[in-house]
Amino acid sequence: MEMYHCKLFFFFILAFFCPRIAFLVVEARPSPAPATRRFHFNVEWKSVTRLCHTKKILTVNGKYPGPTISVYEGDEVEITVTNRISANTTLHWHGVRQMRTGWADGPAYITQCPIQSNRSYKYRFKIINQRGTLWWHAHLSWQRASVHGAFIIYPRMPYPFSTPIAAEIPIIFGEWWNGPVEAIVADTIMYGSGPNVSDAYTINGLPGPLYPCSVKDTFVQAVEHGKTYMIRLINAALNDELFFSIANHTMTVVEVDATYVKPFTTTSIMLTPGQSTNVLLTPDRPSKPGATFPMAVAPYATALVPFDDTTAVGFITYRDVTKGSHDDHPALIPTTPPDLSFLPGVRDTRFATEFGNRHRSLASSAYPCNVPKKVEKRVFLTISLNLQDCPPGKVCKGLNGKRFSASINNQSFALPSASVLQGYYRNITTGAPLRSDFPENPLHPFNYTSPGLDSNMNSEFGTKLLVVPYGATLEFVLQDTGFINVENHPIHIHGHNFFVVGTGFGNFDADRDPARYNLVDPPERNTVAVPSGGWAALRLKADNPGVWYVHCHLEAHTTWGLAMAFVVENGPGDSQSILPPPKDLPLC
Repeated sequence: MEMYHCKLFFFFILAFFCPRIAFLVVEARPSPAPATRRFHFNVEWKSVTRLCHTKKILTVNGKYPGPTISVYEGDEVEITVTNRISANTTLHWHGVRQMRTGWADGPAYITQCPIQSNRSYKYRFKIINQRGTLWWHAHLSWQRASVHGAFIIYPRMPYPFSTPIAAEIPIIFGEWWNGPVEAIVADTIMYGSGPNVSDAYTINGLPGPLYPCSVKDTFVQAVEHGKTYMIRLINAALNDELFFSIANHTMTVVEVDATYVKPFTTTSIMLTPGQSTNVLLTPDRPSKPGATFPMAVAPYATALVPFDDTTAVGFITYRDVTKGSHDDHPALIPTTPPDLSFLPGVRDTRFATEFGNRHRSLASSAYPCNVPKKVEKRVFLTISLNLQDCPPGKVCKGLNGKRFSASINNQSFALPSASVLQGYYRNITTGAPLRSDFPENPLHPFNYTSPGLDSNMNSEFGTKLLVVPYGATLEFVLQDTGFINVENHPIHIHGHNFFVVGTGFGNFDADRDPARYNLVDPPERNTVAVPSGGWAALRLKADNPGVWYVHCHLEAHTTWGLAMAFVVENGPGDSQSILPPPKDLPLC
């Protein structure tokens, strides 16, 4: 893609001008032999201006969003990360399964100690039986607010749809804060308060014309009438689930979380933080060259707490093919704010639910749906937002003068001071015991969706682990709770894909609900939206030895403790055991 900058002009009260037009070059992508793909990432500060505010943000190689990683299925990947800031950092390759290479997964204090200042660490892993759109991001504190980028895996076989693709367009949704994100999370931790909401949403780092000083920071994508484009959508926002739509255009969903699905058409997409979706777009509106249509990103909100109720806007513009393949004529952007009625409403749970229910695995001979039909271990997990009593002599700014916290089965996960995976690896080589007393069911069952604010919401802080044998088939039932309020929670499981075999509202009924499971073509994902006031049932095969993080991808909730970790024990064979740690693994 090439970026073109145009002069500012004013018209009437509000004038939009051509800020950044991305022109697409069709690139042939033959499938080369598997190879080792090498990248070098420098984590560094860079001054960036948005919404009239200039501040230093964390970046990789000075880019915001960060550079795109493009590899092929079957490739070996080596990414050398050099930390050029004074604070610690790590990077996570979201959705990459890391078969036996948990040392490269990235979550701080789970699979590695952080990369210290002026140190480097080389992440090494292989892409095994995966293809599609994933992403990478920092995995320490809230650094992923600006440290993130696309991770694209090109397939060895042709796409399982016949439509020719003219070009591919990565689009990353994000959030922007005018103030330093580091101060916001520090205040949240110190006082147990709810974090300040973001000041804007972004499309590829650009907020668009509805925000102050942002007309020049608008993403504009040039397209040609009648051609089909693959748009790779990624939600990298810290704390918001988001709707995405393009006015007067229909999209065809063909992939979610780097797994193919049965294609279906839709006018809008709902993505939780952590999720990715590929859609096909064929610009087919009867219009003149240069016509523009707004695309927009806006929140889907379920909690009764403050949220960023704003909208990021970009545009697609129909290129004039008579002027050559690289027409750099300024796009005629509308001079009045766009009508955004094509977006779902901010509380449109019905659309979000129906959109999620339409996802089905492709389940073809080439891409079978290997959902476990029988389960060897069932684990019931209650997902809760909690209130902790304020310690004596402390100031707490949560609800009712208490501290916000979050938990799974009343366990608020506390990060240890050393890597859990390193501790586990030493234990299995020395015979030392591993603490494995994470409760597989709530200790005290209750009416999960409506317990009320008069309940005791104090949770237990610690680092308890769930241990499962290699190769076991698992079912996780994730149950939302309503202590403070019910809320949609995006839960991400590291190291494994899973099948979403069922979802519903209210309390999960173990006698009734499994009869309605989809065990034929359920969607395969790495991040699931647990319905607000409802539940989601997941099935997976624990065939990846190591320690794996499970957490809410709303960063505020993870900060409060909405996380756990589970251990997949080594299998009997050499190829079923975690590989030894690399020599350059960071130390705590």
